[in-house]
Amino acid sequence: MFCAVIVAAGQSRRAGFDKLAAPLAGLPVLCHSVRAFAQAGAERIIIVCQQARWDKLRPWESAGSVPVQRADAGERRQDSVMSGLREVAEDETWVAVHDGARPLVTAEGIRTCLSAAQQYGAAACAHPVVDTLKRADVESCCLPELVERAGMWGMETPQICRAGILRQALQAAYGNECTDEVTALQRLGLRPKLVQVGMNLKITLPHDLELAQAWCVRRGQQ
Repeated sequence: MFCAVIVAAGQSRRAGFDKLAAPLAGLPVLCHSVRAFAQAGAERIIIVCQQARWDKLRPWESAGSVPVQRADAGERRQDSVMSGLREVAEDETWVAVHDGARPLVTAEGIRTCLSAAQQYGAAACAHPVVDTLKRADVESCCLPELVERAGMWGMETPQICRAGILRQALQAAYGNECTDEVTALQRLGLRPKLVQVGMNLKITLPHDLELAQAWCVRRGQQ
């Protein structure tokens, strides 16, 4: 069995507007991810969000016949993911945790990540870092340290493993900040496979939405 936990509880403070509700190619940003997971073959989709956002965006309408349900958000990301995982009964179920603010993920990309997870035990979408990296002080001035970019990856979602393993990892990491699921899995000694799936932008700032719209046009979406 394969299901998705879409984390959609953020307050969009950096964007300055509700980025998950923003229109993108005819749908709210959040609903693009819902549709992609439904097309990828997810048997159930769990959206971790506030009741008001659920009622406003009606994400189940983008999933066709795939069941969609809501779970309450937690104080931190890992708390929200655990809330979603409570709705997954079977430990052997493959669970994809995804940021609702990544609307450009495709069904093909999701299936590629799932296939890698089934082969390696866990997998995550990511991209190799190509920019020159610098470390700065509190005043944003460059420090003399040289930061090697070879082997560095920028993390994305979905991040996929079996539900029981992810529960164990998040419980073991309780009390420590985990900004993604791979961090928690690494604490258990796992080495998730990193896979590239193409453009998988996260909407954070207003110009990100403009870029996402351009990509939708390029893909032939209205």
